[in-house]
Amino acid sequence: MTCPACGQRKGRRACPALGEQICTVCCGTKRLVEIRCPDTCGYLSTARHHPPAVVQRQYNRDIDALQPTMRGLTETQQHMAFLLLGVVSRHGSGETLDRLLDADVADAAGALAGTYETAARGVIYEHRASTLPAQRLVAALREVVDEVGRRLPGRGLERDASAALRGIERGAREVQARAGGEAAGVARTYVEVVRRMVPPYEPAAVPPGPSDAGSGLILPGA
Repeated sequence: MTCPACGQRKGRRACPALGEQICTVCCGTKRLVEIRCPDTCGYLSTARHHPPAVVQRQYNRDIDALQPTMRGLTETQQHMAFLLLGVVSRHGSGETLDRLLDADVADAAGALAGTYETAARGVIYEHRASTLPAQRLVAALREVVDEVGRRLPGRGLERDASAALRGIERGAREVQARAGGEAAGVARTYVEVVRRMVPPYEPAAVPPGPSDAGSGLILPGA
């Protein structure tokens, strides 16, 4: 029997969504993309619990790439970092002319962290990012910090935000440095890692209601 999905190869797997036998290629490549697989499908369950080796290797590399970002942060600061990385994830899909680079992420995170650190010393001074994409990212990151402050009022917010931003700056620069030479200036490796690992930020990721010490942030997608 010919596979109904491609009309070329022989059907070898029973597809509960189509009610017919489909080929292994279509089962693997069209699953949840063109074919609405039910949760009861055994092939879907196996793929979710035992991903291909190449997928697992990419996941492990992405986890390693994010480790420098989280290094030395408290739990609350890590949660803040994930919220802010959600903003990077959302902005990382820009068009070619103004697409976000690793250098922009590091620049934006460092500039906003510097602004908060200066304010903590009693001096109001806004550190500016050097590129337009980085400046736009600064504005978006600040909006998230302000939203957290409104929903979770408490002392230490800017301190935790600054630590999280410095973590993001550190992570972006370390990944950027691995590109080496001129390639480092146009690298998007960190941005792509974030896009794969962190869902785009949504305001609902910040829980409503008062909280002391600014705790209670939740990881996007958790």
